[in-house]
Amino acid sequence: MVGEWTISDLGELTTNFDGRRKPVKESDRRTGPYPYYGASGVVDHVDGYLFDGEYLLIAEDGENLRTRQTPIAFMAKGKFWVNNHAHVVTGNDKADTRFLMYALQNTDISGYLTGAVMPKLTQGNLNRIELLHPCLPEQRAIAHILGTLDDKIELNRRRNQTLEAMARALFKDWFVDFGPVRAKMEGQEPYLPADLWQLFPDRLDDEGKPEGWSERPLDEIADFLNGLALQKFPATDPDDSLPVIKIAELRNGVSAKSDRASREVPAKYIIKDGDFLFSWSGSLLAKFWTEGEGALNQHLFKVTSEHYPMWFVSHWVHHHLEEFQAIAASKATTMGHIQRGHLKAAMTICPPDDVVGRMGIVMAPLVEQTIQNELESRNLAQLRDTLLPKLISGELRIAEAEKYMERAEAQAVSQLERLS
Repeated sequence: MVGEWTISDLGELTTNFDGRRKPVKESDRRTGPYPYYGASGVVDHVDGYLFDGEYLLIAEDGENLRTRQTPIAFMAKGKFWVNNHAHVVTGNDKADTRFLMYALQNTDISGYLTGAVMPKLTQGNLNRIELLHPCLPEQRAIAHILGTLDDKIELNRRRNQTLEAMARALFKDWFVDFGPVRAKMEGQEPYLPADLWQLFPDRLDDEGKPEGWSERPLDEIADFLNGLALQKFPATDPDDSLPVIKIAELRNGVSAKSDRASREVPAKYIIKDGDFLFSWSGSLLAKFWTEGEGALNQHLFKVTSEHYPMWFVSHWVHHHLEEFQAIAASKATTMGHIQRGHLKAAMTICPPDDVVGRMGIVMAPLVEQTIQNELESRNLAQLRDTLLPKLISGELRIAEAEKYMERAEAQAVSQLERLS
């Protein structure tokens, strides 16, 4: 099959639009709705645009050209602005633009980079990158298969943004602003279904919280298990080990560069899909884990609760997160952090247990669905990463790839059903 393919320089396959780029200093930018792209993606949003359509952006400079922690080639669609740190191209009559993106993701470009300190991919060298490619219809078919997977991942991301916004809005209204209670006190009409409306008290007590509800420190409604210094559990067999989950993994997921630990790590420090993690140092972030088994690093907490559901606990952690980040930023150290005393000082408002349980009928599915969407996206990304090099190299035919997708997606559905 590969014999039917052709090797061409990228410049023979593209139309270049670098001349339309225009950098704007941060101090001169005016906030607006249009993405402002740099070498690794969106860096800001501005009030104007230079491009309108579908283009391929390719990093021109930056250490990411070597490390490739994020894609060096990515699509930009609609109206957007680009600075001078990303090349702008489209496929010509010989090439599909999205196919070129996937081909570049699978290409070693190290030989085309200049600059010992700061890597740079000049336009001349960009045009000289050699790519193996089939005819245009087959390029489009390959791009469609891989693009379908990426589109599903993007759809899940957008769904989760909506679900998380809904859950945050409900939590704030119910537990922070006490919207239903205040509405009752003012004689307003119910804005929730009757079964939910009746859960809320008719008045606030002398402390300003809903009558009958209690105030408790964050560290009393949940347990915050600190991870281990996992150098004590070195991996002797890379194929039978656990990725070490540090702040970088919590932010970006597990990668080939993640440290590994042996499976002798005590069970309580092994995290699994659906666990809620919170980094207490560095950039401070909190999220539900969906990257499979891993070993908990000492800069993270695994947050659990025997008494309260995790939708409730996780939202209280997020409610105090900005406050915790400010505390960490104020530390006169290179890596700010919070202490357990800050967890004790962070207060929560807790309804009676039966009320929390009934509220969970609404809140829990929103959180659970976001986790399921993340797990599905992980499976889709793994499938894409398996197919990409095989399709781009010509090793795998289109029909074989479609069958592979059907089998893999069926297995993913079965796995998600078991986790539900």
